[in-house]
Amino acid sequence: MNRKLKVAVFNTQPPHLYFGGVERRIVETAKNLVNEVDTTVYSGTKKGFNKTTVIDGTTFIPCFSTDMLYPLDNWVFNRSISGMFGNINADVYEAHTVSGYKLLKLLKKRKISKPFIQTVHGVLADEYIQSSKSVSPSLRMKLSNVFMWHLARIEKEAAREATLIVTVSRYSAQKIVQLYDVDETKIRIVPNGVDLQRFKPTNDCEQVKDMIGGNSEHVILFVGNLIPRKGLHFLIEAAKHVIKENIETKFVVVGDGPLKNHLISYSKEQGVSDKFVFLGDVPEAMLHQLYNCADVFASPSIQEGQGISLLEAQATAKPVVAFNVSAINEVVKNKETGLLIKPDSYELANAILHLLSDKSLREKMGRSGREFVSKNFSWDICAQKMFQIYSEASELLV
Repeated sequence: MNRKLKVAVFNTQPPHLYFGGVERRIVETAKNLVNEVDTTVYSGTKKGFNKTTVIDGTTFIPCFSTDMLYPLDNWVFNRSISGMFGNINADVYEAHTVSGYKLLKLLKKRKISKPFIQTVHGVLADEYIQSSKSVSPSLRMKLSNVFMWHLARIEKEAAREATLIVTVSRYSAQKIVQLYDVDETKIRIVPNGVDLQRFKPTNDCEQVKDMIGGNSEHVILFVGNLIPRKGLHFLIEAAKHVIKENIETKFVVVGDGPLKNHLISYSKEQGVSDKFVFLGDVPEAMLHQLYNCADVFASPSIQEGQGISLLEAQATAKPVVAFNVSAINEVVKNKETGLLIKPDSYELANAILHLLSDKSLREKMGRSGREFVSKNFSWDICAQKMFQIYSEASELLV
C-alpha cells in the first residue's frame, strides 16, 4: 500500500470555524482526499480555537494569532508558524492568500528543497486597483486600501518564489501574470466547488422567514463579506429604484465585515433602511434555507477571483444578477443562468426588476443554473485536481 502524501496547509483563519470561500475550499478538499492525502491545517487562534482538533480525518492545529486588524493578525500568525517550523513535517506545503509567506522565506533561507504551493483566490493587487477606483472612499476604505497594497506586495513576492501557483479562474491567472510578473507555466487553475447535496432547491425556508421580513412579496439575497470590493453600496442605491415598483421587496444581507455599520448608515441615508435586513454571519446549517427563500441572488461585486456564493445560489436554482467583471462570467452564464450587467446601480435595479416581473424566467434560469453548476463545479472535481497538483509538486523537487 502506498504511503499517503503529507500536506501542510496554512490559513490565518481556522477553516472549520469560518465559512468563507477560502475556508470551505480547505475543508472540502481535505475531506474529499482523506484516502489519498494526510492533511494537517495550521491556522490562527481565532473564535476560541486553541486545541488540536481532528474533523473528518483532517487535523487542525492552532498557531497563535490575534483578533486584531487582518494585516497584524496575519503577521503574528506567520511568525508563529515560522517558530513551529521544526515540528511541521510534510511532503508539500500549501498557503492560502498570504498565510505562509514567512515559512516560504525560511525554506529559502535554509535552502530546504520542499515544494511550496501558493493558492491565490482573488488577486490582491487587482483587488487594490479596483477598490482604489471608488469615487469618494471613506476613511475606513482608504485605510483598507493601504493594507491591501501592503498585502499585495507580500502576495507578489510569495507567488514569484513558490514552486507552483494555484488559482481559481482564468481571470485570476491572467492577473497574476500581468501584475506579479510570474511565468504562466507555473500557474494551475482549480475552481472552487459547491456542496450539491446541501445547496439544492427545496421548500425549506419556513424557519428563517421571520428573520427576513415575514411575508415579503419578493426577497433579494446577498451573501458575502462586507468589504469594499463587494460593492454593497450599488445594491443599496438600486433598492431605491426597485421598491418604487415593488414596495414589498426585501433585501437580505448575509455576512459581516468592517463596512457593516457604514452600510447600515448608508441605507438610512438612501431612505431604504426599512427594506434591508442585515443578518451578519449566520449558522452554516441555515445558509441553504436563506438561498431557498430568495427570488433573486444579487452580487454587486466589482472584483471576484471566482465567487463561491454565485455557485451556491445557482446550485439552489436561483437566478443571479451580477456585474460582468473579473471572473464572474466564468461562473455565471449571461441570459441563461442569470443576468450580467455593467457596474451601475440603475442597471442593477433594472435587471432585478426584470427578473421579479417574470416568474417563469426566474424558474428557467434557476434550472439552468443548477444543471450548469452540477456539471462543472463540485468539491470532488476540485479535490481531484488538487491531488494531481500535490503529486506534481512533490515530484518537481525530487
